[in-house]
Amino acid sequence: MNKERDDLPNRGRLEGRYANYFKVGHNALEFVFDFGQFYTGSEMPHLHTRIITNPSYAKALLETLGRSVAQYERTFWEIQKEVDEEEGG
Repeated sequence: MNKERDDLPNRGRLEGRYANYFKVGHNALEFVFDFGQFYTGSEMPHLHTRIITNPSYAKALLETLGRSVAQYERTFWEIQKEVDEEEGG
């Protein structure tokens, strides 16, 4: 596991949720990230988490995720895109 994640003070109280579907929206003041699961044969995804944050934190998330993906690819392998962006992935 990642050492940084093991040192979190709330580690025992956090609930992990799997997401294979996400949607991002924004207005002038905030970004909205919806996460959920989409199952084969279902018409709509089941959304379970919504994160709302301001634009500067959304940009920090983008930069942090970009660094993390680059590190993952250096350590393991290049990630292949599995879903079309227009379909929520």
